Amino acid sequence: MKDIMGMMKAAQEMQGKMQQFQQSLGDLLVDGRAGGGMVSVTLNGKGELKGLKIDPTLFTDDDVSVLEDLIIAAHADAKAKVETETAARMQEVTAGLPLPPGMKFPF
Repeated sequence: MKDIMGMMKAAQEMQGKMQQFQQSLGDLLVDGRAGGGMVSVTLNGKGELKGLKIDPTLFTDDDVSVLEDLIIAAHADAKAKVETETAARMQEVTAGLPLPPGMKFPF
């Protein structure tokens, strides 16, 4: 019976940590860059675009397609960083316990 109570307490603690973790993702800001920093995007931990900066020298008619590609690349860079940071923080929350195979966070 002690083992069940201990497991329930641990599960409740884990649930509280998960709630705090999910709330903290909204505060996490990660920058992604492309074109040598000529385009940068900022995403929060939930993958929401929070900022976009474009070097004014890219604003010519000839470079529109290049600019579009750089925005996509900067977004991909930031998203990869968010996923890496989220995974690292998740390991802290779960105290290193691995998630079941195929399960990704955020759920």
